[in-house]
Amino acid sequence: MTTPPTSHCPLHADEPPPPPVPHAPGVWPPGPSVGLTGWGALRRMSRDLLATVAEWQQAFGDVVYLRIWPEHQLVVSDPQLVRELLVDRHDALIRWEHGMRVFGEVHGHSVLIAEGDAWKDKRHSLQPGFSRASVHAFVPTMVAAAGAAFAQWPRNGEAWPIESALTSLAMDVIMRMMFSSEIGSDARTAEQAAHTLIVSTYTGLYWPMRSPRWVPWKRATRQAQAMLDGLIERHLQTRLRLARDAWPDDLLSRLLTLHLSDPAAWPLQAVHDECMTTFLAGHDTSAATLIWWAWCMAANPATQTAARDEVQRALQGAQPDPDSLTSLPYLTQTLQETLRLYPSVPVLSSRRSTQAITLGRWQLPARTMFMVPVQLMHHDPRWFPEPLTFRPERFGPDAPRPPRGAYLPFGAGPRVCLGQHLAMTELTVIAAMLLQRFELNVPHGMTAPRPVLNVSLRPHEPLRLRLSQVGG
Repeated sequence: MTTPPTSHCPLHADEPPPPPVPHAPGVWPPGPSVGLTGWGALRRMSRDLLATVAEWQQAFGDVVYLRIWPEHQLVVSDPQLVRELLVDRHDALIRWEHGMRVFGEVHGHSVLIAEGDAWKDKRHSLQPGFSRASVHAFVPTMVAAAGAAFAQWPRNGEAWPIESALTSLAMDVIMRMMFSSEIGSDARTAEQAAHTLIVSTYTGLYWPMRSPRWVPWKRATRQAQAMLDGLIERHLQTRLRLARDAWPDDLLSRLLTLHLSDPAAWPLQAVHDECMTTFLAGHDTSAATLIWWAWCMAANPATQTAARDEVQRALQGAQPDPDSLTSLPYLTQTLQETLRLYPSVPVLSSRRSTQAITLGRWQLPARTMFMVPVQLMHHDPRWFPEPLTFRPERFGPDAPRPPRGAYLPFGAGPRVCLGQHLAMTELTVIAAMLLQRFELNVPHGMTAPRPVLNVSLRPHEPLRLRLSQVGG
């Protein structure tokens, strides 16, 4: 008599099942039909990247293959595979060369752009300036900027342009932290220049061939770049004319200290490039998160009340300081949930493998491209039930944790955002001070803003909210 085969040996019933058998090399995951060149898919992505990759995930799963000539690209939205890619395989990855060339036109050769040993050296040198102690030294600066801004806000406003106001505040914070200087009358010009460069950069990612900066239709981009370059250079030269012992403790002084200690590794152009990256990335992502947080507070009055009550209990009307920030866990949860719903960088910079790698069951050749759609994972009901509902309790101490890799507001792996602690500190300070002073509500008849991707995520129309003074 023949005994039927069994899939488990009774002597080893408790052992985990064997790992899945890898696909043969040359076998690609499923994906949409994109035609001969795939450039039609590229056009779709340029019009609405987030909706397009969400549609492909629904149709083909968590690993989607795109053949966009001359590239082989995977869209990876499985948390385990994302961590495997960004953490375990990071040594075999570089960022997409075309994307970095586009960003490099604005950022020079900053830590955002650098690769290999150059990136490791820059990151190692910059890391101490973003440590917890270094960030805490900037809390009084953040408090001063927020206090000055809120003093100019009206006591009441039916449709207060809060997006513009919070963008100006975020820019003032970065100016004070970087240059120990308020932005003053240059605020609107600098904001517009930054916006022009950010939009131009995002648009350039979808053009396989770059046109030079001197072409007539890039006049606004040239002017924006010149304005910000001039702003940084004026501050840099003014600082160099000061006696060394008169330098304030700000980001520019820390960069110039690197220059003085090793001029070959840190020439003045490198200092300039880091200032540009900090200025653009530091204010834009913070502003975007604050704007969406303000909307979430206005649209969820009970949550806003709970967060304000916590702020009032913890601060007792005083200004935030580094010690008191740890007493605001629920406010922190509202910011974490905002970053889940509206991550300031919804899609990480695409990566390219420099060698053949295995990812899950897929054996992939060198030069394979990878896209990680962060927002898609943040909105996945498998990891976050009722994903489009604003629920700060998801991040409470007793809440179940999503799988590692499912929540990546600052990326993951060695290239995780250098300024993540600085950003969270700034967001918490400003949010706490705003709740001390103002109540936010949705204007009558207003519908939820539609998010639009331009490197960071912003509302389609400039956000306006109803503003009233607390206790007024």
